[in-house]
This record gives sequence, structure tokens and C-alpha cells, in this order.
Amino acid sequence: QVQLVESGGGLVQAGGSLRLSCAASGRTSSRYTLGWFRQAPGKDREFVAAIRWTGVSTYYADSVKGRFTISRDNAKNTVYLQMNSLKPEDTAVYYCAADSGAIMTSVGYRYDYWGQGTQVTVSS
Repeated sequence: QVQLVESGGGLVQAGGSLRLSCAASGRTSSRYTLGWFRQAPGKDREFVAAIRWTGVSTYYADSVKGRFTISRDNAKNTVYLQMNSLKPEDTAVYYCAADSGAIMTSVGYRYDYWGQGTQVTVSS
């Protein structure tokens, strides 16, 4: 089992920044992919970004490319999502997820473990 706990959400004005954190514990593995997803009210969950637990590979949704940066601190077992130039359409609950598969993916159902989510609200 892997436990994931997100933090860092909040209310920010358009154009502002937030950094989300995802602390992982339990049976983490160097093979894992850690991903961020989000779900806005009335909308489907969507992929935001992913990073391999080892190596340098990252993967972003087109909607956040150039504004969001995913990174990790292996010593702290934590993955971060730095969000800059935030827009009202970024408002959503953001979830951290872990996938034990060998290939980095944006497909939500491939992820085995999920955190409880953290709310991000961007005001116009």
C-alpha cells in the first residue's frame, strides 16, 4: 500500500502562484510514476502532470505546459506541483496519484493509489 497526502491548496488571484505538495509513504518504489490530476465541479477528472520517481522524465497536459512544473524530492518522498500564472479555469480539486506501471501515463484508471485531494480556487 502507498499513502499519499496532498497539501498546499488555497485561494489565489488570477496570475498568482501556488505550490502543491504530495507526501508519499508506505511501499513506495523507484519504478513508480507520480501524477497530478484535477477535477472541477461538473467536469471529468483530467490529467495535469506526471513524473517518474527516478530519472528525469516528466509529462504535462497541454493546458498547463509552460505554467506548471512538477518536481520531486526523493529524500523527503515528496512530489511538488508549482503552479504559476494561474487562471480561473485552473480551479479544481487537485489529486496526487501513484502508478506502479512501467510506462508513464496520463490515464487516470492506470493509477493505483490516490490522495484525498486539495482545493485550488483561482479568482478573477
